[in-house]
Amino acid sequence: MSIPSASESPFATGLKPPYWAVIFTNQREGRDAGYAATADRMTELARQQPGFLGMESTRNAEGFGITVSYWRSPEDIAQWRLHAEHSDARRQGREQWYAQFELRVAKVERAYAFERNAG
Repeated sequence: MSIPSASESPFATGLKPPYWAVIFTNQREGRDAGYAATADRMTELARQQPGFLGMESTRNAEGFGITVSYWRSPEDIAQWRLHAEHSDARRQGREQWYAQFELRVAKVERAYAFERNAG
């Protein structure tokens, strides 16, 4: 999933626990083979899914990335997993894009934030 543009905040803000986090940690291989377009499409589709609350994503120069998507319930996560385009993207990831990945699902029961005021 793609990183927000410079005009968007990279933070998923305003989430009120309890909610669920899907943590996708991965190591990309060198070839793109449509990865960027598919990542953008998955971000677009995820945002349209019932129960989707937000997303945070980052990748370093060596291809190590973490994407965390936030969901209202485990049922909403299960429905996203069944989406046909998402299933196809997961298959492509295993076949073409990732050397390794880990996926974890966790319930967020407490959260807090800090933001330094500008000016």
